[in-house]
Amino acid sequence: MKKEDIIETINTKYRDYEGYVQFSHRPINEEKDIFLKGQKVEVAKEDGFIYEAHFCNGVTSVTIRQLNDGWFISETDISEIAEKDIQEFISDIEDFNRKIKMAQIWEEKEDTYCEDMPVKKLQKVVFAGFVGGER
Repeated sequence: MKKEDIIETINTKYRDYEGYVQFSHRPINEEKDIFLKGQKVEVAKEDGFIYEAHFCNGVTSVTIRQLNDGWFISETDISEIAEKDIQEFISDIEDFNRKIKMAQIWEEKEDTYCEDMPVKKLQKVVFAGFVGGER
């Protein structure tokens, strides 16, 4: 997948999601790289490449990461995540006054250290949106 392909995928498949894009050659810009609810996702072609991006529509969380000469895309169903497993974090993006929500994905797995009983183990943490309304 080429740079143009990943931008096209984001602008079509994830256009109604909220999220953000991190380019390789500059810091995140609130006006160009952060997309809130009710705002169409539209990423422009730039000199650098998309290092990573995170999107969410409340049901599906999407992680996109640049990996060697391509991109890894992971979609995770978060529709049944318990509220207690969604944490809010303050962003370190300058002048961006919203918290970011991250969902913790837990699965029961047998654990040899607990006499092979099933124990919930953290599998991954994914983007779950922003706290707050529309821009």
